[in-house]
Amino acid sequence: MKSLLKLFFPDQCSACDELLSEGEAFVCTSCRHTLPVTHLHTTTLNPIQKLLYGRTTIHLEAALFYFDKKTRVQQLIHNLKYRRQEQLSPFMGNWLGSQLAEAPAFTAIDCIIPVPLHKSRLRERGYNQVAGFGKAIAHCLNKPYLDAILYRTKATRTQVFLNRVFRGTEVLDSFAVTETASLQGKHILLVDDLITTGGTIEGCALALQQIPDIKLSVAVMAIAQ
Repeated sequence: MKSLLKLFFPDQCSACDELLSEGEAFVCTSCRHTLPVTHLHTTTLNPIQKLLYGRTTIHLEAALFYFDKKTRVQQLIHNLKYRRQEQLSPFMGNWLGSQLAEAPAFTAIDCIIPVPLHKSRLRERGYNQVAGFGKAIAHCLNKPYLDAILYRTKATRTQVFLNRVFRGTEVLDSFAVTETASLQGKHILLVDDLITTGGTIEGCALALQQIPDIKLSVAVMAIAQ
């Protein structure tokens, strides 16, 4: 039956739409070699820290891809978020997680927390696009994945095209934590799909900073250039 389905509905690369060959999954071999992998966790470049300078402190940062509009990375993120290709989330999580597992600094991470969706958006989409990504990274690092600590208090619009002032009213007070005792003094890795303005990460950081003595690091699927 699977062979018959593939005959009439062959699998396509989620990044370029070319047909996948035997043995390829989700992304074709050509895209795997040409997608703009950042390796931020191995360099002295700190674009996330610079983006959030004066807003919140980030200790470690990682991003799988650089993001530009009208590129294959944008298509990957779009397919994940809006075309119900949920399997791309753990695919990218395993890709980045396998890299972080070889980075000694990331062994200091105590737990992984995903940026949450508002309950109305979760009902609409049916899944949090960051969940599989975070779980895969947690598995690679052998750390707990905690999705019941941070929650979104209100739905917000996308932050990409909002200026700094309006973004503040939109997202900075949109998150809260359920409790603080269990994570006191812990090093938290916050995971998200795409970082552009940094507003969502800043909002999450403000909520998480209610937990005493935490350290905050960030890992994302892609970072806008």
